[in-house]
Amino acid sequence: MLERAGLRFVVAPVDVDEDLSGFDDPIQAALELARRKARARAVMTAGGAVILGADTVVAVPGGEGGSRLLGKPEDPGEALRMLCLLSGTRHAVVTGLCVVRTPEGREWCAAERTWVHMRALTQAERRAYVDSGEWRGKAGGYAIQESADAFVTHLEQGGFDNVVGLPVALARRLIQTAQERVPRRR
Repeated sequence: MLERAGLRFVVAPVDVDEDLSGFDDPIQAALELARRKARARAVMTAGGAVILGADTVVAVPGGEGGSRLLGKPEDPGEALRMLCLLSGTRHAVVTGLCVVRTPEGREWCAAERTWVHMRALTQAERRAYVDSGEWRGKAGGYAIQESADAFVTHLEQGGFDNVVGLPVALARRLIQTAQERVPRRR
């Protein structure tokens, strides 16, 4: 998606704690996880660079106005439980982005939320999807850019690219802001 947007980049994964316990708000959770990723890469980067960290969280409506936050399932059983929770819901997909400019460590962060309407899934559909393995590494245990698009009836606010995991227009704005704010040398 970044290539199609005309951006040059290097993919450099980092290993950070993605535990969602302790978070109630999906926007704050996604922003914090994106910040952790960007900061972790920034401390490993020599010289001047613009680092983009991103993380996506799925929030299923819970009792008393709260939400249950879903990250990436760890195994097929958890993926199946997530699909059961999401089946027939209107849920939020939130992607947090954080841009860090090195070496000074300035940060620009923002999030995008998209409401996803998922139709009720049959047990056979859920099982077949989990068996496909497409759930691996995907927040909420599904990938709309792959065959799970058949489960989604429509989106509200936000965009398809956000549900995929990278709201490109927002990423471009943050990166551009970071590049424009480079201090002038005297």
